[in-house]
Amino acid sequence: MGYDIGWIIPRLRNPGRLWYCASSITVAVVGLFSKLIVDFLNKTTVYNREALSRAVRRPPDVPLLTVSNHHSCFDDPGLWGALDTGTLLSGGRMRWSLAAHDICFTNAMHAAFFALGKCVPVVRGAGVHQPAMDFCVERLCCGEWVHIFPEGRVNVDKEHIRFKWGVGRLVWESAARGRAPVVLPVWHEGMDRVLPNTEPYRLRTRNRLYLCVGEPIHLHPLLDRLKSMNATEEEKRRLITERIQEELMRLRDKAHTLIKRAVGLHADGLLDNRTDIHTPLPVANGKERNNHEPERTPSQEREKEKEL
Repeated sequence: MGYDIGWIIPRLRNPGRLWYCASSITVAVVGLFSKLIVDFLNKTTVYNREALSRAVRRPPDVPLLTVSNHHSCFDDPGLWGALDTGTLLSGGRMRWSLAAHDICFTNAMHAAFFALGKCVPVVRGAGVHQPAMDFCVERLCCGEWVHIFPEGRVNVDKEHIRFKWGVGRLVWESAARGRAPVVLPVWHEGMDRVLPNTEPYRLRTRNRLYLCVGEPIHLHPLLDRLKSMNATEEEKRRLITERIQEELMRLRDKAHTLIKRAVGLHADGLLDNRTDIHTPLPVANGKERNNHEPERTPSQEREKEKEL
């Protein structure tokens, strides 16, 4: 029987002064440690850092949802070591992050540490309607920052994985309840060399890391269209998720181009285990769709299925 995580989200909703202070210290210490690892003990190149800085320093009532690929257990918090020190020291400004309950919340000590670090225990396989997702919608509605790995697991083989529809729910419900979040894609390479996915699980130094930050995904036309359509909640989540996946894959292509331009032939070792960057994306119904194929409405989807 696994560790009971039932107390965590109620505590995160009502932290109390002592918990808030402990959480601020934990977030700051982990953030500075991550900065030490990625900025000083490894060499990190960040493309379009300004977009990330603008997003983090957005107006207080604007929610932020960042999405990225997931190659290593150190992706979060490692990614945020690229932020400036002032942001890392601001617990209230830093992200909430979904973390697997069966990896990060296996006992009381681990659960307390990750919860203090603003990680929310998500139960993989429990669907989009579970306490962790409800809590993240609430945080977005309060104008806070939530980070999610839409692949739903560490993608060890760096294969194409259909994004989980939870990211679509976060966007749709926060928009329906008040204001759509800024959705910012981030693609990174090299984090699995800093913390490999094989034993011994030890942080390594003197590796090259690359972060490519995209521009906010322009979702308002899609959201407006979904409002005017007779789409089910499932269709809304699916279409939003597919759009986010398409944009993150385009950012991946851009990141690979920039990395190859920067390091030349040495990029082959960094970008190993990759399928062709132009491979069509997998979608919810198991059929492949090209990156540049225009989106279809739910009614068009049904007609297309009839044709097939």
